[in-house]
Order: sequence, then C-alpha cells, then structure tokens
Amino acid sequence: MNLRFPHLRRLALGLLLACSGTGIAQAADKVLIVVSSEGRDQGKTRPGYEMDEFAQAYLIFRDNGLAVDVASPRGGAAEADKYDPKLAFNARLLEEGHGLNQLNTTLATSAVRAEDYAAVYVVGGKGAMFDLPDDPALKKLLAEVYERGGVVAAVCHGPAALVDVRLDDGSYLVSGRALTGFSNEEEAIFGKRWARQFRFQLEDALRERGARWQEAPLMMPGLAVDGRLITGQNPYSTPAVAEAIVAALGRTPVARTPWRDERSLALVERLLAGEREAAHKALADEPDAYHVQLIGLIGYYQLQAHPEPARTRAALAIMQLAAPYMPEPQLRLGIAEAHWRLGDEAQARAMIGEVLVSHPDMTDAKRLLERIDG
Repeated sequence: MNLRFPHLRRLALGLLLACSGTGIAQAADKVLIVVSSEGRDQGKTRPGYEMDEFAQAYLIFRDNGLAVDVASPRGGAAEADKYDPKLAFNARLLEEGHGLNQLNTTLATSAVRAEDYAAVYVVGGKGAMFDLPDDPALKKLLAEVYERGGVVAAVCHGPAALVDVRLDDGSYLVSGRALTGFSNEEEAIFGKRWARQFRFQLEDALRERGARWQEAPLMMPGLAVDGRLITGQNPYSTPAVAEAIVAALGRTPVARTPWRDERSLALVERLLAGEREAAHKALADEPDAYHVQLIGLIGYYQLQAHPEPARTRAALAIMQLAAPYMPEPQLRLGIAEAHWRLGDEAQARAMIGEVLVSHPDMTDAKRLLERIDG
C-alpha cells in the first residue's frame, strides 16, 4: 500500500486501531498533549511547560477537527511558565476556556491508554527536562503509540521525553532517525539558570542515542519529520510541528492566518534567502504586522553565537532589518560590533559614538570601544 497518499494512510491507521479493538473514530481523531508537572510560581522557583507551545498546537488540532486530551506525569493542575496572555493564540485559548480547564485537570500519564490516541504531542519548556525523561508511564505510552502505528511528536525541550524510549526489539525510538530539539547553542544562551541541573543536555543525549540531529539557525524554526516521528527545534517551530501531525494523520491542515511571530520569522527567512528589498518593504508597509523586537533579538543573539564572517553578515542583515523600528541602544551596539568584525572599523566607531551621545554612561559601549582599540 502506498502510504504517501493521505486518504490511504488514514485508512491504514484506522484499520490498525480497529484490529486492536479500538473504535476507529475514537482513536484516529484524538491527540494526547503531554505537559510537565514540574512548574511552580510561573517558573520562578521551578520551571514548567511553555504555554505558547501548548496553545498554538491545541488550537491547530481543534481547528482541524481533532479531539484533544491533556496529560502530565502527576495529573491534576499543571502550571506553565510566565507567558503573555495578550498574544493572539493565548488570548483565544483563555477566552474559549476548554483548553485551560484541561490544563487544570490533566490526566496522569499512568492512567491513559495508547490505543485511545492516534498521536502524542509533547510540549517543551525546561520542566520537561526534569520529570518527562524519568516517567516510566510516559516512556511506555510513547513506545506503544509508535508501535501501534501512531504519531509521536515533541517540540523544544519536549524531545527529552524520547531519550530513553525503547521499542519492543530493544532499540531506542530515536536511533537512526532524523530529529531536532532545543540545541546546545540555544541552551548556552537561554538556559543558563536551569541547564546546570539537567540530567543531560538534550542535543548531546539524542545524538548519543543515535539520532540524526538536524538544526536550524539560532531561534529560527526547525522541523524534522521522519515518518511518524515529528520534532521541532524551539518554540517558534510549534505551528509547523502541529500541522505536520495533522498531515501525518491524513488530513490537509486548514488554511489559517499566520500568527505575528510566524510572519516575522518568515520575513527573516525571506531576507536571508536574498529578498532583502522585498523584506524591508514588507516591514515598512506594515510594521505592526510583525514582531520587530523579535527580529532584532534574533539578529543580536545570532551575532553572539557565531563569530565567523558568513554568520556575522547574516546577523547584521537581520539587525539592520529591525533597526529603523527598534531604537534600543543595545541593538545598535550589536550592529557596530558586526561592522567591526567584518573589518569596517570606521562604521563601528561612528555607531558607538552615536550611542554614547544619547547614553554617555553606557558601559557596554565603552567596552566595545576598548575592544576595538585593542
């Protein structure tokens, strides 16, 4: 049977579930979302899950006609890290209420049955690094869903749940498979508070298990699809992961308006693909349609992560895209540093001078000048 055709793939999954005694409509149309139980005080005293990664996927699943259950290792209320309730997807989730109710009454992973679900999606957040890899019920559930022909997916730190999952033949689920997740590079910049307490670094552990690691540039969407194993690199990969799950279940994802962060990252991708003028014009025409601060931060942090010339040029281009709408002096220092790295010392000094005129006591500006002076 050629499973490349969506209707045949969905039929095959339904038949597989029917043969195991499960109603086709019940399992073939239901996704289980798994979140960490670790969260406390909005992530201040203990990290939990990322609400953005839950909300975006939840809405995509529901809008595509899929039923959703929510589970966590301990069951009951699961607490997210601090998030922005005004973002469109979070605002909609809060307004509709049902998804939030499910987060307040999650099922325990030990109480759910693999045969009830066509797919399992594991949400990230740093809490996932603490309780999900050590949950025996979750490991068993993921293996069984996959062995039964279901989809297993995770995003950001969520792939931590996959590290120790073994199949019936004793092999690791991730061995030999294309995979991604929160990278060492991203962890070094954004995980400083909690990373030293992790049992393992996610990228290292997955590589050690034999995964064929894939990685997008820092903070850019990254999607890896290896048959029924689907992973995303970071929070900005969530919509792509959710729609890949929908497609793997034999459905064509419904058309939707991309969220603002999605549009912003797509604009950066256009810029880096050589559409410089078009990207600048699109932002100039509709600046409010994009998250300019996110664009600027991507360029700034990519500059910190990559000293080599090619990556410095890319970071500079991204920062210059945001600069007309983002007057923060730290961004201008980033642009100055990029110019200096690329050999344009005069331009770097000029920009630092401008920053010092408006912020004469700015330590970072003075330090950059000292670096230039040697």
